[in-house]
Amino acid sequence: MRIAVLTTDNREHYKKYNLPAPYFGTAPEALLQGFAQLKELEVHVISCTRKPMPSPEKLAANVYFHSLVVPKIGWMRTLYQGCIRATRKKLRDIQPDLVHGQGTERDCAISAVLSGYPNVLTIHGNHRLIAKVTHAKPFSYTWLAAKLESVTIPRSNGVVCITHYTEDALKDLAKRTWVVPNAVDASFFEVNAQPAPGTVPRILCVGHVSVRKNQNAFIRALDSLAPAGKFEILFLGMAGAGRAYDDEFLRLVRERSWCVFGGMADRAQLKDHLRNATALALPSLEDNCPMVVLEAMAAGVPVMAAKVGGLPDLIEDGKNGFFCDPLDARSMAAGVEKILREKSAAGDLATRAKREAMTRFAPEAIAREHVKIYREVLAGERKNLKK
Repeated sequence: MRIAVLTTDNREHYKKYNLPAPYFGTAPEALLQGFAQLKELEVHVISCTRKPMPSPEKLAANVYFHSLVVPKIGWMRTLYQGCIRATRKKLRDIQPDLVHGQGTERDCAISAVLSGYPNVLTIHGNHRLIAKVTHAKPFSYTWLAAKLESVTIPRSNGVVCITHYTEDALKDLAKRTWVVPNAVDASFFEVNAQPAPGTVPRILCVGHVSVRKNQNAFIRALDSLAPAGKFEILFLGMAGAGRAYDDEFLRLVRERSWCVFGGMADRAQLKDHLRNATALALPSLEDNCPMVVLEAMAAGVPVMAAKVGGLPDLIEDGKNGFFCDPLDARSMAAGVEKILREKSAAGDLATRAKREAMTRFAPEAIAREHVKIYREVLAGERKNLKK
């Protein structure tokens, strides 16, 4: 079976054009790890970029990579017409059985549904729901991504929903849905969280600073628990000066000795942080299948998360993690206090979570679930041709 995977090369996303090899989002990267173990597959990864970049021909023995240069005019301002055309041209050379578009926020989904080939999409962020939660302004990035999502989903043969939350959101829009969680980069299973004895407990809070991720309310909720030296909250992600919410976040962090802002962390840095973490906290107002929760589970780090979106698919309260209410300061504070006070119980939860992650989120297992979906779509296409 020959599959084309359309995904964003993060060298383009972060304008790091001089790097010698592509790198992708954590979920597509882990899925490709799984595909590399399935020798019956031939996988062609296609990414569009604004500038030429050095790129390898292959990412694995059965995984090829194609970097397509598309001028600036061919991107969002023309609804990705340049990306669509460049991708269709490359697909005519490859002749795949099926095209898989990763994510609906950029060019990948629209290029997949207009490819002329059987196709599926994966929804990573539910942009229609995010736009609603964040009150996205017309023609903002999130607003445009939500519109693009509404256009592409009905045109696809089906949507891979990584949680039931997404499936419920798409039941009236998608022709067909399947629920398959994200895979986790195999290297996270090799991480074993072991904070050094005698160190101040460190709680990670990972995510770009935003209203949706709810960092500011989380900080205020912990004021009552934060005498000097009791714990430290390390925030990882992007914060942009000049945006009201981000400016407030930076001020709140500066005013509290127990808050640290570490900025962006790559995967190697995140693994180091997980090794030394007491827990991961995710106080989001909306989330689908946040990779950092899966990565923390794989690394054996206790997780406290908001009971929102797709998180109930990942966490069973008291079994492999804790839940909190992100709109209730007392609930968030109580969750952190429970992790700090009941260290043995939290450790047991993390052990169970790691064992479960090895079964549910291993790259090869998730890749095989995708192959079942591809075969189902292609069988349906063959049946339609016979009619």
